[in-house]
Amino acid sequence: MSDSSGSSSWSEIFTPRFATVTLILCLGVALFAFNAFLASVALPTAVQQLGGIALISWALTLYLVFAIMGGAGAALVKQRLGSRNALILSAAIFLVGTVIAANASSMTEVLVGRSFQGLGEGVMAAICFALIPELFPARLVPKIFGMQAVIWAVAAFGGPVGAGLLTELVSWRAAFLINVPLVAIFVLGVVFVVPGKREGNTAEVGFPGIRLLAIGAGIMLVALAGITPPLEATGLLIGAAVLLAGAVLLDRRSRVRLMPLGAYWPTSVVGSGLIMALLMPIAQAGAAVYLILLLQQLWGYGPTMAGGIGAVMAVAWSLSAISVANVRRPTRKILIRTGPALVTIGLVGLLAGLLMEQLPIILVAQLAIGAGFGISNGYLNLSMMEAASDEERDRTSALLPTTQSAGNAIGAALAGVAANSAGYASATTSAEIHQSIVPVFILGAAMAALAVLAALRMTGLMARNTTTSAFAAAE
Repeated sequence: MSDSSGSSSWSEIFTPRFATVTLILCLGVALFAFNAFLASVALPTAVQQLGGIALISWALTLYLVFAIMGGAGAALVKQRLGSRNALILSAAIFLVGTVIAANASSMTEVLVGRSFQGLGEGVMAAICFALIPELFPARLVPKIFGMQAVIWAVAAFGGPVGAGLLTELVSWRAAFLINVPLVAIFVLGVVFVVPGKREGNTAEVGFPGIRLLAIGAGIMLVALAGITPPLEATGLLIGAAVLLAGAVLLDRRSRVRLMPLGAYWPTSVVGSGLIMALLMPIAQAGAAVYLILLLQQLWGYGPTMAGGIGAVMAVAWSLSAISVANVRRPTRKILIRTGPALVTIGLVGLLAGLLMEQLPIILVAQLAIGAGFGISNGYLNLSMMEAASDEERDRTSALLPTTQSAGNAIGAALAGVAANSAGYASATTSAEIHQSIVPVFILGAAMAALAVLAALRMTGLMARNTTTSAFAAAE
């Protein structure tokens, strides 16, 4: 692909040729984003009616675990059923989960519904990612990722507000059922614009049960580690690392793989890129979990003020992703390297701002973190898609949202272990809270620094990569 890839305008993704596809892919991401925020808003009310408050955290945990499992197997589902049928089936699974949760008479039924929602949405989101290089020319891919960043920012603001209004004015069940018309629009669009199964793609695909169970069990152990005492949590994280590493190694030796060859191994552009894609959300997860709470604890801010400061990162992510969507090829490497460096600086800045009680430092740090993700994420994903062979492109693309979700889960658990080990749960004074949060942000900054090394490795390999996929070569 030539440098002309950077010369297209934003209006092109809204022309008749691409507008419907853009809408459908963004809607698939919007469903995932909205439902990621739904649990924290609607379920407290559900618990008051149904009981089972001890199970409320599992509504998000099970959604995330099954979403990651679904995303891990999405490429095989797409290969066997074709994109259209796979999306319709996964949307149906998601819809079944929505109906179960909305009509639940106990928290156990809500958890069953959330599990189905996660499984369906995990497949939907991964296939939507895999369709980006299939349905759009390479020059438009950064703009699609920019649009998806906007969707996440809107979901960060509008998701909690919309779910809150529905819960307060109608019922918590309505907050779930709002998914029904959205899924109907999504399926209708899929029928008309998403290609069916390709001729000749009739190879039987075995069910990778052991690998999916290992991935699911590993993420479950990660989630448990975030809510257990430090010593037990360390054991759970070690067990999770063994299971997840075992799943990757087993997949590498399998005849039918879930992941691209060399996934999470720094010997290729795709492998080192996936490492970076995993490390960046791990780095930021601690701030996402604790910043809003800390602003309320330390500075006495209300939920709205603290939430607004937390959302600055999402806004910066969206605006920066849009601003760099037209850069030319040589600049991509600079952005990929700069992104995790900005996240590192931003996390150190957050810690400094909290310790010094300086709001301007907090805001600048949030802007740096958001910009770090925004300028690098789209080109990180695009570069991996271009580096992947035509045979591996679906596996690579589908694994991207799954990797990011896994990074968020792992990062949240690690941050919980770091905070609890430093005494955060029992801290009562500002000095004790300050002392207990230092390891959280230092750990995040260290993960971001490792992401910088992964970015340097990836971009170095990009310069040496001589193979060109059909996607990368297309104008």
